[in-house]
Amino acid sequence: MITGKTLRDAIISGANNIANQRTRVDELNVFPVPDGDTGTNMSMTIGAALSELNAMPDTCTVAEASKSAASAMLRGARGNSGVILSLLFRGFSKGLEDTVEADGTQLAAALAIGVDSAYKAVMKPTEGTILTVARVAAEKGAAAAEIDNDPIYVWDAICMGAAEALATTPDLLPVLKKAGVVDAGGQGLCMIFDGMMQVFKYGEIVKTDMTEAEKAEETAQFFASVAAEFDSEINFT
Repeated sequence: MITGKTLRDAIISGANNIANQRTRVDELNVFPVPDGDTGTNMSMTIGAALSELNAMPDTCTVAEASKSAASAMLRGARGNSGVILSLLFRGFSKGLEDTVEADGTQLAAALAIGVDSAYKAVMKPTEGTILTVARVAAEKGAAAAEIDNDPIYVWDAICMGAAEALATTPDLLPVLKKAGVVDAGGQGLCMIFDGMMQVFKYGEIVKTDMTEAEKAEETAQFFASVAAEFDSEINFT
């Protein structure tokens, strides 16, 4: 069973893992706009939950850990990929509502709710993106749970399903194949899932390579860019 403390640490680990590799994800960013910020946006979105998660006690429940993370990510979501990531975790949190400890079946079912929320929020869902990676991961997790609902076994299937789906993204999106890359958002999600697995399987949180100064600078840049988006003349109030 996964405890609240384990889930809390797993999300922290996932956030650290993508933070360490955000530049690599940025370099993959060619869809929908080649603006090279997918890794940064996803890292800052899940990173928005770190302070609250770090403040949570070891006695927290799975429901409390997931809700705290989801709420913070929704408030800190940045960019299309960040919004989708926050919706995945919001659905994941809803699926774990009132849960003290979770087994593999509950984790897979919660992820499926997150996938459904993300798909419904996108006007025209495009396959070959983070949505595809999340959906296949949830499907593989559900199939694994029918065999063995051990959370490590199920999350391992989720990680493998995500990786398999990521490898197919160039076949689903011609722009990716032309650029010779996989989907950036899907790659970022795989990194988050892998970081979480490090805690589920080994009990070890992936350490962040970012210094406190770098974190502060990235946060400052984030708020500066958000302010710039709204720094324009309003014609119709």
